[in-house]
Amino acid sequence: MKISTKGRYGLTIMIELAKKYGEGPLSLKTIAQSNDLSEHYLEQLIAPLRNAGLVKSIRGAYGGYILSETPEKITAGDIIRVLEGPISPVEGIEDEEPAKRELWIRIRDAVKEVLDNTTLEDLASHSDDGETDSYMFYI
Repeated sequence: MKISTKGRYGLTIMIELAKKYGEGPLSLKTIAQSNDLSEHYLEQLIAPLRNAGLVKSIRGAYGGYILSETPEKITAGDIIRVLEGPISPVEGIEDEEPAKRELWIRIRDAVKEVLDNTTLEDLASHSDDGETDSYMFYI
């Protein structure tokens, strides 16, 4: 399964909304500018998220979008399913021979577990402090 820009940018929108949760609506223009993305493309992505009940739109001069639930109640899996469809590494799993079918099912279940156990709160609270898991060697 390959996550397209729809899923990636949709997740970006939702993470930005989670970071500002409780502070009022956030405009797509602000999200687009802060992430160097196309506002027009984000407008196309917000509609299915709104239709799925993940975000609410607020009209007016200071309008924008807010999460419909708290960040800990929305998972990455919720967002990816809305924008990308069902989570499956291959199509037609049921037509595969048993050994391969078992592999595809295990892969699918592992991906689902990660997506469904990662909340927007987890993603929004993650900070990039520049530290990596690698070691620094000095000579």
